[in-house]
Amino acid sequence: MVTTLTSREFNHDTSGAKKAASRGPVFITDRGRPAHVLLTIEDYLRLTGGHMSLAEALAQAGTDFDFDPPRVAGGIFKPADLD
Repeated sequence: MVTTLTSREFNHDTSGAKKAASRGPVFITDRGRPAHVLLTIEDYLRLTGGHMSLAEALAQAGTDFDFDPPRVAGGIFKPADLD
């Protein structure tokens, strides 16, 4: 089932739009023209072949990665060699 909402309707009822997305894609229009599509993550992954880029994976809500880069000994700046 496809749902179409104006940008204003989407802004006023985002929870309703998310519920509608569980039933199918939600088209969001700007000035009467389709501008965006809201999908569940399952539908998105199905459409993209189940692959997510690193940026998409990092953007997922609740994702937490430990990152403790090693310190660079002696600093990272060197004087310019002008000779």
